[in-house]
Amino acid sequence: MNQTADILCIGSVLWDIIGRTPGHMREGSDVPGRITRLPGGVAMNIAMTLARFGMRPALLSTVGRDAEGDELIASAAHMGLICNHIYRSNDLPTDRYMAIEGANGLIAAIADAHSLEAVGDKILRPLADGALGSAAKPWAGPVALDGNLTESLLATIAISPLFALADLRIAPASPGKAERLRPLLDHPNATLYVNLDEAGLLCQRSFESAPEAAEGLIARGAHRVLVTNGAHTAADGAQGSVLTQTPPPVLVTRVTGAGDTFMAAHLVAERRGLDRAASLAAALDAAARYVSGDIAT
Repeated sequence: MNQTADILCIGSVLWDIIGRTPGHMREGSDVPGRITRLPGGVAMNIAMTLARFGMRPALLSTVGRDAEGDELIASAAHMGLICNHIYRSNDLPTDRYMAIEGANGLIAAIADAHSLEAVGDKILRPLADGALGSAAKPWAGPVALDGNLTESLLATIAISPLFALADLRIAPASPGKAERLRPLLDHPNATLYVNLDEAGLLCQRSFESAPEAAEGLIARGAHRVLVTNGAHTAADGAQGSVLTQTPPPVLVTRVTGAGDTFMAAHLVAERRGLDRAASLAAALDAAARYVSGDIAT
């Protein structure tokens, strides 16, 4: 079994195309700003943050055999990410994500992850063929899993023996994909990372605060949840207890990738042996520094 990776990041690996302006925007706005193209996708964002904290993530995803794909793989490898388990498609393009951000937050975004959805369980082959694990000897480390996978594949993962020993850390990718995670909601090894809107979609009701949402998810069968609510109180919910903390106040300069940074920082803190309170504080601090621009992309 491959021992070089200490965590697997499964999900979207793509190019983020982000337009940002320092002013407020509304529907129909046409304003000056900056447009950047950076490696992105939930799995990639988490892996990049984990690498900055000294971990060795392996990516399980799909990337096209096109020029954009070659450039993306080279960029990921340069950052120390393990890319040799990525499924390279001959006939599908490299996925992309496009977002517009203003001073008033995310204005609109489109995720084109059709290639990831099309290849399905092909991205999981290294977990079955002995490269990273097998049914007889499944991967026993942490796994960061994102909701860009199809609902059917997520349902398969929920009952698969390939994940029986894994420490599953799960993010919805976006509110529009939160409901895909329902098959994993009561998985005994799963920790869910959601925002207030995503928690509401999973529970099919509205919540006023992160602590209330954490309690609602636990009542629906979740074993562990982390719920964020922007600059407001965040919650770490487990069976029998809900821990709360408020993020440090910062000037927000970007939002895309903040949740992924929070999840990665929290996972690292727990892997280092910090308790629940210290891990939540570390994650909130890392996310705050990211949205303020203090952490480079």
